[in-house]
Amino acid sequence: MRFARNPLIALVFACGFAIPALAQNPADDDDDDDAPPPAEEAQPAVKLPQGDLSEQRLYSFLLGEIAAQRGNGGLAAKTYLELARETRDPRVARRAVELATLARAQDVALDAAQLWSETAPSSPQALRTVTAMLVSARRVDDAAPYLAKLLSGEGAAPGGFMQLAQLLAQNPDKAANLRVVRKLVESHPRVPEAHFALAQAAVAANDEALALVELKQATSLKPEWDLAAIFEAQILRRRAPAEAIERLGAYLDKYPKARDARMSYARLLVGEKRYPEARKQFEQLLTLHKDDSEAIYGVGLLAMQAKDYATAEANLTKLLEVGFRDPNGLRFTLAQIAEEQKDWTRAIGWYDSIRRGEHAFQARMRTAGVLSKQGKLDEARKYLRTVNAGEGQKIQLVVAEAQLLREANRHGEAFELLGKALEASPKQPELLYDYALTAEKVNRTDLLEANLRTLIELKPDHAHAYNALGYSLADRNERLPEARKLIEKALELAPEDYYIMDSLGWVLYRQGDLKGAAQQLRRAWNGRPDGEIGAHLGEVLWMMGERAEAENIWREALEASPDSDTLQKTIQRLRK
Repeated sequence: MRFARNPLIALVFACGFAIPALAQNPADDDDDDDAPPPAEEAQPAVKLPQGDLSEQRLYSFLLGEIAAQRGNGGLAAKTYLELARETRDPRVARRAVELATLARAQDVALDAAQLWSETAPSSPQALRTVTAMLVSARRVDDAAPYLAKLLSGEGAAPGGFMQLAQLLAQNPDKAANLRVVRKLVESHPRVPEAHFALAQAAVAANDEALALVELKQATSLKPEWDLAAIFEAQILRRRAPAEAIERLGAYLDKYPKARDARMSYARLLVGEKRYPEARKQFEQLLTLHKDDSEAIYGVGLLAMQAKDYATAEANLTKLLEVGFRDPNGLRFTLAQIAEEQKDWTRAIGWYDSIRRGEHAFQARMRTAGVLSKQGKLDEARKYLRTVNAGEGQKIQLVVAEAQLLREANRHGEAFELLGKALEASPKQPELLYDYALTAEKVNRTDLLEANLRTLIELKPDHAHAYNALGYSLADRNERLPEARKLIEKALELAPEDYYIMDSLGWVLYRQGDLKGAAQQLRRAWNGRPDGEIGAHLGEVLWMMGERAEAENIWREALEASPDSDTLQKTIQRLRK
């Protein structure tokens, strides 16, 4: 009888049961259906169990496969698991794992995976499978022996330890993860990757002190390892950015050709606003790797920041020519460079070249802004009304048009435009916020307060709503305790927002706390040297008698924001 004519029977044979008659006469059946499936990876030889295909076993096989074909994965998985327990055949256990995984029967899958590993103890795939399942089930301590076995193979430890963090990320108990990794490292004290893995687990468990100790151990074993130096700098940056910079700088003195370390070093310098030093690092990268796109991009952006527009444009255009990963982002930046130089035609050309993608909508609004800067406000407004937009984007277009009107000191028209839009969408947060700010410009502080309070009710985490209301009160020198409370709430929601820091400094000034005001305003100014912040800081310093410093701040603020009305009025008022 040719069993292979039935595909279900053929599958039974493919699962590897040794049928004596078939094994003795392989030439009796040369049907390709009987051939076992190709292995997914080279597996060590496994001694397979020998057993007759009894009627009961055949029935179980058929039941499992029919259940799987009919979509009853749970029954199929349980059937195969029972067969695997009876036969001790690792291939049947593996099939049970596959079926249980598809059926999302996690307990069955884990039991089957453990059985698979038991019956095929030399199979790395079985070992990896049961380990991952135990970790996913948050049984990381139970996974520890399997992890130890995975790491014990010849040459397995370095790569295995480097994959530990990703594997253990499935388990939210970071303390347990740290405990297990620490135990694993005890068996591999001379493997630098082991100490690196322990540092990763320590950071995840908020033990940065241990992480730094382990990274030092890793680098003592492998001094040239840039990844350890970079990771150490990342940890140091959280509490001491200067120390992080020093650490990477010292590493680069010894290993000047370490590309990734120098890139990280340059980015650290950018983060600390040490732009000239950062640019030198990017340029040094280009001397070693002339086609390094990240370095070219870094030089381009830093040249733009330094107003070296020719260098910025040359570098970004070069990236565009060689196929940078974000061409529309480059076009958008090139358009901004043209705007900075008041080359309106070229700016519009660059914006117009962005026809799709995440930058396209912003490019349309920037085009309207460029038209307005040329005195073509009516044309800019018409242009905005021709832009294809979704429902949410239509609100942004209204807000953008109102902004153009405000910039042209046509506050009444902006107020009317936003009011009509708000009638149609009375609970739209962006409209509420912009209408409130515009209401102040037309001396409707009642509407400013009413709309901001409505916005706070709708979005109690809207930091800028609290800030705007608090600043408005402080600027009018009204209800200062309430203003301060509102601004402090805003800062709690957005602790790194420099404009909110500025507001807090301003309300402290209004309350007579000049020292506290100066402290807050310096923080804001150092983070964002903006015209209005400079005006406030200069005024506080002026009132403290530090007039030379106030003049210096104003001079820098005028360079950064020459059109700031607040800045110019402050200087004129105090210099009288």
